Amino acid sequence: MLAAFLALIVASAVLSRKSKLPYTLVLVFIGVGFTGLSALGLGKGLIPASINSVFTQIDLAYGVLVSNGIFVGLVVPPLIFAAMIHIRAVDLKAVVRPSVVLATAGVLVATLVGGVMMWYIAGLPPMVSFLISAILAPTDVVTVLEVFQRVRAPSELAAMLDLEAALNDATAIVVFSVIIASASLPGFPILSSLLLFLVKLGGGVLVGLAVGFAAEAIASQLQDRVLVTMLTISVVYGAYALSTGLGASGLVAVAVAGLYFGNLTLAAWIGPSTRASVVSFWEVAAFLGTSVAFLFIGFQVDFATFFQSVPLIVLAFLSMAASRAATVYPILAVFQKIGQRMPSSWASVTFLSGMRGALSIALAASVGGLVLFSASDINTINSVVLGVAFLSLTIQVPLLYRYVRSRFEQEQKVSKEEIEKAINDAIDSIIKSQLSRNSGAISEEEFVAQAEEKLASLNDSLQELASTIETRRLLRARASQLYRSIVGRRVQGPSDRA
Repeated sequence: MLAAFLALIVASAVLSRKSKLPYTLVLVFIGVGFTGLSALGLGKGLIPASINSVFTQIDLAYGVLVSNGIFVGLVVPPLIFAAMIHIRAVDLKAVVRPSVVLATAGVLVATLVGGVMMWYIAGLPPMVSFLISAILAPTDVVTVLEVFQRVRAPSELAAMLDLEAALNDATAIVVFSVIIASASLPGFPILSSLLLFLVKLGGGVLVGLAVGFAAEAIASQLQDRVLVTMLTISVVYGAYALSTGLGASGLVAVAVAGLYFGNLTLAAWIGPSTRASVVSFWEVAAFLGTSVAFLFIGFQVDFATFFQSVPLIVLAFLSMAASRAATVYPILAVFQKIGQRMPSSWASVTFLSGMRGALSIALAASVGGLVLFSASDINTINSVVLGVAFLSLTIQVPLLYRYVRSRFEQEQKVSKEEIEKAINDAIDSIIKSQLSRNSGAISEEEFVAQAEEKLASLNDSLQELASTIETRRLLRARASQLYRSIVGRRVQGPSDRA
């Protein structure tokens, strides 16, 4: 099963590159396609029984992971950590207020607006309407992070949306819990709900800071890249497990720990080569996590249920879009009024970034174990949530890609002249450091540290160049040219001259 799963991931990446479609969308379509084949083709001999058994095993694995709450805790934390270590403190400082308001008040308003629309327009029972709305209120961190890793947007805008997606799970889980409690208890527990929210969010922040500080103390004693990478794994899952065990938000703790580690620990204690190794590891982990999340979503689409519930799903999708608009535009307009530097196009990007996905599906799956709702209500909740997530991915993701690329066209263009200059500057710096080492102006250790830093910069520039050149032949020719240039201009050291 593992080999088949990895093969699907590779095939999705190739199709995404060839078709120019978003990678997440290709993953969902592949999952849906194989689900359809498994359901319709087995009896007609279109696919072998052995392949169908793989689909069955994947479906069962997904069911176990989601029903036991393992899916969110296993897949989502690496995605958050990988994104947070790249957010710079200066960008975060500029957008932290709108991020927090969108992640708190925004989720509450979206739940109310969406719940009222589902109640009055769709005619669902009030408790079911508001529960569906609460489940669909938070933006999906997996989708948001994946999108802004693949398209270029202003760093402050990307930081605002990444942080909102990482934080709003705390509010969503609290609102979800309050609605569940209200279904079995008389009255509306306002004070206890507020306390629960403060514990979820505040506790997650405190745990994240504590884990981040402890990791920094340990990292200051390490230089081995394998040990540092293992330390980051401990930070991610340790912060999540500790915070969840204390009743706080594990995802908030991971987000704060990632911000701490990226802005303080990596910059102060980790060498350039080790830093590059750690970042590369989490890029791979995030890629695998994204692949798992969206393939599983595709595998979960039940065609029979989906087509039967199309009117309700479409209405729910429109309700969620309306509730997102009712939160994003007023909140960002207020921040613009009070002096927040925020172009008007940011509001549209933020609106389109309200995709639903893994977290909503996991919350919906947890309703199945409750006796408060009938089997019919549970089936409605699961069908609507999965259908809205599917429509969100297939409609909003392409729109967001297209809008960001057209609206921020300048950010999409990487100047080849700038890359050439960065490459030449890195080469010149390495040569100057080598000359200083040969003359005794700097020590061997200082030379190694400077060379590692410049080589890391050179590698980044080469990667940027790779993304701007379509033809592999040109890329190979350029890399070969740079290699000959570096080798040809290398200054001999004392041992060479001897």
